[in-house]
Amino acid sequence: MTARPDGLPLSGITVVSLEQAVAAPFATRQLADLGARVIKVERPGEGDFARRYDTTVHGESSYFVWLNRSKESLTLDLKSEAGREVLERLLEGADVFVQNLAPGAAARMGLGAEALAERFPSLIPCTVSGYGTSGPWADRKAYDLLVQCQTGLVSLTGNEHGAARAGVSVADIAAGMYAYSGILTALFTRATTGVARAVEVSLFEALAEWMGQPAYYTRFGGTQPPRVGTRHATIAPYGAFTAADGKDVLFSVQNEREWAALCERFLGRPGLVDDPRFVTGSDRVAHRDALDALVAARFAELDSVTAGKLLDEAGVANAGVNDIAEFLEHPVLSARDRWREVPIPGGALVPALLPPADLAGVDAHMGAVPAVGEHTARILAELGYAAPDIDRMRADRAI
Repeated sequence: MTARPDGLPLSGITVVSLEQAVAAPFATRQLADLGARVIKVERPGEGDFARRYDTTVHGESSYFVWLNRSKESLTLDLKSEAGREVLERLLEGADVFVQNLAPGAAARMGLGAEALAERFPSLIPCTVSGYGTSGPWADRKAYDLLVQCQTGLVSLTGNEHGAARAGVSVADIAAGMYAYSGILTALFTRATTGVARAVEVSLFEALAEWMGQPAYYTRFGGTQPPRVGTRHATIAPYGAFTAADGKDVLFSVQNEREWAALCERFLGRPGLVDDPRFVTGSDRVAHRDALDALVAARFAELDSVTAGKLLDEAGVANAGVNDIAEFLEHPVLSARDRWREVPIPGGALVPALLPPADLAGVDAHMGAVPAVGEHTARILAELGYAAPDIDRMRADRAI
């Protein structure tokens, strides 16, 4: 079992999670980062199917390593009587129960929020679903890209040549973040009122929240924002331009002061400020092609380092367009000491980023990534099972 340091904000909180894939594991990993004990219940033998998404991290899945540090793995066959009994014992001492099983599966096992509230009134159940536990799509399976399509996100990404998915699992990540914040709120509510409230988050509604700006723009503007690649649909100039050395630099003008500084300090054409095509932000968007041509011509005269320095002098935010290898070597991450090493199954150490929210005086818990069922025997012993009982359950494949 991973040793858990005392004094972390969630020390003493126990989370039991029937989780798989990305959304629920992301929520519970963040709870583990803050000191909660997270017991991850997995299928005997195979475990969370995210373990097999790829084998790039010393034979382990990049998804699983990212999402499951600092947890304990307990294998249970919940179709067996013995497995269900173990889970009931676990829930008796748990503070939070998280599940993102297939639609209706938790309810069929008596693990729906209402059933749990009757048996465990102090338990906070958290359900992560695709489209909600009620409504016309409650029984539909949902995966990240399906939800990106259903919320219209895919219609905004890409460029004039076609749509594209977001490069990371944004629907899963959004749902995991809202589940995490919902659980924290429920823990606070229970501590202050004594009432344990259930939490429910769907991938669809989580990403729907992120679609607020284009939703308003479309509803009241009559048309949705266009796909514009690395440019911004409603701000100009804003996008990536290729410098004389072939490297791309992205910059953004956010207000009239920055626009005037760009004209004078970077473009060397202060008179453009009063050009009727570019006077306001809306004017610049309406004449984006002409404006981008002027900006591109200036970038073609400068190497990327010089272009960045001139933009800095003008007070205009800018950045090189990094690939992942360049991101991994980013000076901000190294200078701010954001990397830690965590063990993975097999004993290798891999770098992991600290949680982004720093709490003064608190060091996040950065524990090991568990092997399938690594902590089963120890957890069962804690629950009062004797060694012969554990051996019998193993022989019966209940664990």
